[in-house]
Amino acid sequence: MMKKIVMAGVMLLFLFSHSTGNAEAADQNVRATWLWNPWMIYSDEAGTLAFLESKQVNKVYVQIDAEIPPSVYRSFIEKAGAKGMRIFALDGAPGWVAPNGVVYQDQLMAWIKTYQNGSTAPQKFAGIHLDVEPYLYSGWNTNQAATVKAYQALLTKAKNNATSLNLPLEADMPFWFDEISYKNTYGKGILAEWVIAKTDSVSIMSYRDTAPLIIELVKNELAFGQKHGKKVVVGVETGQTDEGNSISFYEEGEAFMNEQLSVINSHYANHPAFGGIAIHHVDSWKTMAP
Repeated sequence: MMKKIVMAGVMLLFLFSHSTGNAEAADQNVRATWLWNPWMIYSDEAGTLAFLESKQVNKVYVQIDAEIPPSVYRSFIEKAGAKGMRIFALDGAPGWVAPNGVVYQDQLMAWIKTYQNGSTAPQKFAGIHLDVEPYLYSGWNTNQAATVKAYQALLTKAKNNATSLNLPLEADMPFWFDEISYKNTYGKGILAEWVIAKTDSVSIMSYRDTAPLIIELVKNELAFGQKHGKKVVVGVETGQTDEGNSISFYEEGEAFMNEQLSVINSHYANHPAFGGIAIHHVDSWKTMAP
């Protein structure tokens, strides 16, 4: 009898460690993308899923549009989940840090709560992903300290909301937040570290078109991630931009991009904070040169 109990315990331990290992592996091998135009899942769900599957995507940040019937999201999430993809609810805008900007977050969280409550387990979102970019709000130039504080207040509230919904909270962040300091009611420090510490994961907008440049851009964020036990996803751009030729893989094409992503993956493969790659975004990725 004792032998059976011991064997059962060993088997449970094996199963637990095996499943935990798979979860950790999934966190480490993220291949994500942003889907800003959710009407494509309304008009062409099968085609959208086929594209994501062909690119080996396993995580999608999908924009929330209240005009799209929840049934459209439910169908997409269930079918994507069957293909091994996790879907996160995506929203955010620079105006969210404005004095009255909290109303936008409240609307999103209310929508997610209603949606989750009306969905079966396979139809539910796996998390919340915010893209706010407070530096594009006018207050960043006129009063950066106040805008940084408003952004911190926004993320603090979002984390509380996400926790109440039993969902992880993620955020997009530019690579240069490690150059922004703060000193206010949230303490004193570097904004990049604060965001990483206060969310469950971040995606760095490390928009450059060679592996060495990207590897250098994200090293501080990965160090912060390791310090706080958080995952950092490395984001790259595929869209056309007027900010210079070194920003996006638009000019070089997809084959070159994949070569560079492979170098990044290899370089950071054993880094405990490295959470994988995210490609911005579905529309421009679909039309980029081979």
